[in-house]
Amino acid sequence: MNLTPRQLDVVVAIRNYRHLHGYSPTMQELADQLGTSKVTIFEHVGALEKKRVLRRDKHKARSLEIIAEEKLPDEERSTKLPLLGNIAAGSPIEAVENREELDLETLFQAKNGVYVLRVRGDSMIDDHLCDGDFVVIERRENARNGEQVVALLDSGEATLKRFYKEGGKVRLQPANRTMEPRIVDADRCKVQGVVIGVLRSYN
Repeated sequence: MNLTPRQLDVVVAIRNYRHLHGYSPTMQELADQLGTSKVTIFEHVGALEKKRVLRRDKHKARSLEIIAEEKLPDEERSTKLPLLGNIAAGSPIEAVENREELDLETLFQAKNGVYVLRVRGDSMIDDHLCDGDFVVIERRENARNGEQVVALLDSGEATLKRFYKEGGKVRLQPANRTMEPRIVDADRCKVQGVVIGVLRSYN
C-alpha cells in the first residue's frame, strides 16, 4: 500500500474497530485510540483518501471505509496448518499423515464474521479460558442464556462473561467461584459477539 508507519496504524485501527463493533470509529475515537490529536487524524485520513486506501462521507461521522484491495501486513501470513491425521485420547493409535491442511479461517466461520480477542485475567478460569488464551468471537448482537459473550456496558467497559437474560436485567456470570456476577439493566449491556472457539499456545 506504500503507507507510512503511522498511516498503517490508522488503517489497522479502523479495521480492528470495525471487526469489534460492526461499524467505523469517529475521528475522535481514532485519535483517542492512537494517542494523538483529532487534527492529526484528519491529516492522515486525507492522505489515505488520496492514496485510495480509505473512503469517507464528510457528512457522516462513521463513514470511514477501507477500499484498498491489498491485504494488510498482519493478514498476509497463511492461516493454514498441516493436518497429519487423528489420534485417540484414550488408547494410543498411530497418527497417519493425510496430506491435509487445517485452515483456521474455514474452521471458524460465521455469517456475520469473526474476530479474535486475547483473554486477560482469570474471571473465566473455570471454563478453561486462561489468561493469555485467544478466544474466537462470532460477531452477534444477541445471545442465548449460558453462552460466553463479549458484553459492552454503557460505561464503555467490555468484558467476557456468561450471559443470562433475567427479565429486564442481564446477569454477566464469571466462571470463577471466587467472583460475584454483575447484574445490569438490559438496556445498559450490548452483546458484541459470542465465543465459538479458543486458541492456546504453550510457547
